[in-house]
Amino acid sequence: MKIDIISIFPEMFSSISKYGILGKAIKKNLLTIDYFNPRHFSENKRKRIDSKPYGGGPGMVMMFQPLTSAINVSKKKSNNTTKVIYLSPKGTELNKKKALSLIKHSYITLVCGRYQGIDERILKTVVDEELSIGNYILSGGEIAAMVIIDVISRLIPGVVGNIDSINSDSFSNKLLEEPQYAKPKTILNMSVPKTLLSGHHKNIKEWKLKASLKETLLKKPNLLLKKKLSTKELKLLVLIKKKLHKNSF
Repeated sequence: MKIDIISIFPEMFSSISKYGILGKAIKKNLLTIDYFNPRHFSENKRKRIDSKPYGGGPGMVMMFQPLTSAINVSKKKSNNTTKVIYLSPKGTELNKKKALSLIKHSYITLVCGRYQGIDERILKTVVDEELSIGNYILSGGEIAAMVIIDVISRLIPGVVGNIDSINSDSFSNKLLEEPQYAKPKTILNMSVPKTLLSGHHKNIKEWKLKASLKETLLKKPNLLLKKKLSTKELKLLVLIKKKLHKNSF
């Protein structure tokens, strides 16, 4: 997969491209990341990329020419096959389903805005989609782009060594992942659940499902409304609710 980043601060991405899973993916040539700085494409003598907004208001707006020129270079490089995504709080919110649809594209261009945003005419001419990582405001699109790169790159075949770790991640089956434990067995009088130490695979599997349902019920109950629960999951959920209700008195 190839990802182009349009950003006035490309140096910010060194932190994710050199380390961890992403660093390994790049070394294995499973992922290629390239950068285009709009300042390098500005036709302004001072290489300006922003101006005051028409109609007044606070802040500055990224101008059409520098940003569009940078995007067009990325498009040309991909033979016009790239999907151009602008990182924006107005966009569709990123989730697992959206991430899976993105990895179907072999080429993606992520546009990182700054200041008050970008000229609307950029969205209407060279951007294919607006994408958000949440309902809040960041100082720029770079961090959002890093999140998206990390999320989608883990889904590229060969990037994560153990595919089961992806399939069992939170949200993979619309449930939160069960609690995890590591050595030692006891810390501050808190012990690892006996079932996980039993070696009984069937019981461990059921414990994990029950724990996953409980985590979801307590922390993100809205997910349960979106998931079609099996008969077994429904029965376990009823038992969990009864036990929680009993312990609350």
